[in-house]
Amino acid sequence: MRLFSLVNKAELLYHVPASTSIESSLVSNMAMTINDIYKLAIKMGMAADPRGLAKVKSLLERTKKDYKNLSIKEKKYFDTESFENPYSDTRILLGDPKKTVKKVVAGIDANGTEVLLVDRLNEKGQGIDLLIAHHPSGHALTSLHEVMDILVDTFAQSGVPENVAYGLLRESMGMVKRKFGPLNHSQAIDIAKLLGVPIMALHTVWDNIGDAFMRDFLLKRKFETVSEIVDAICEIDEFEEAVKGKNGPSIVSGSEKARTGKIVVSFTGGTNPSKDLYMELAKAGVGTLAEMHIPEESVQELKKAHINAIDVGHMAADSIGANIFLDELEKRGVEVIPASGLIRINRNKSSTKVYRTLNKN
Repeated sequence: MRLFSLVNKAELLYHVPASTSIESSLVSNMAMTINDIYKLAIKMGMAADPRGLAKVKSLLERTKKDYKNLSIKEKKYFDTESFENPYSDTRILLGDPKKTVKKVVAGIDANGTEVLLVDRLNEKGQGIDLLIAHHPSGHALTSLHEVMDILVDTFAQSGVPENVAYGLLRESMGMVKRKFGPLNHSQAIDIAKLLGVPIMALHTVWDNIGDAFMRDFLLKRKFETVSEIVDAICEIDEFEEAVKGKNGPSIVSGSEKARTGKIVVSFTGGTNPSKDLYMELAKAGVGTLAEMHIPEESVQELKKAHINAIDVGHMAADSIGANIFLDELEKRGVEVIPASGLIRINRNKSSTKVYRTLNKN
């Protein structure tokens, strides 16, 4: 089944209703600001969160209560944006939130190269108003570990005791914090400041959307072997394009004819958990795991546990949630120029097409 046939289902899933032709025309004429785009991203990310919208809202309320109990010194440095946005890796990194946006460059990464690209395109008269990245930089990167709590619920839903998942995730969060702490995380933003390029990072929100879409796509179908799952994933346009580029889904643990058992999709939660958590999946009776990317040390543990593992391919996987969100921007009259690894599939069209950088193939 071609993925674009699932667009209406996706719209219901993310609480973004399909529009009539008249409504669509009205929406497309509405001017969006940077803040409008940011708020839409948070709304869609929360609606697709694997923990459920009610739990996410309760976490926001708990954050507000915790803030009240902080000392004056602690409140001074508290990220009050977390009152409304539960994803610390999703932020407006630079730019006036009230700025009207008519055209964006969107990509998987946005380092100094992408900032210079936007500046160069604007020199050529492109009129880019905003650079949207998936992978975060600046404080959105140094706080990446804070969103990993999502994985507690992902693994708990798969049968891992919640206390065990939480304990092991705390160790992983510490490792991730130490890993990204020493990096020059503000480099791209410093360049953007000098060139006056507004920049936004939408990490977990896009991952949530992609995760929900893949769960809906895979977990409602019946599979007997791992190869059947891979074949189904390759029906999705983003992955079909990745296969053409020799970067498609691959079985990194198990075999094509291996029986699937219980299937788990894990596309969100900041980054990969520790290898110890994968062993807990085996104890919980999980047979097959589908992830965006799987580190080699985790592959070895998955093999020991006899868990089939499918590395679906990072860029294609990230492009799923990105495309669903960017389609919504286009419905609202924002032109999207894809770059930096984004495999652009436009599901607003009657048939899907692939867009790469400035060229339509």
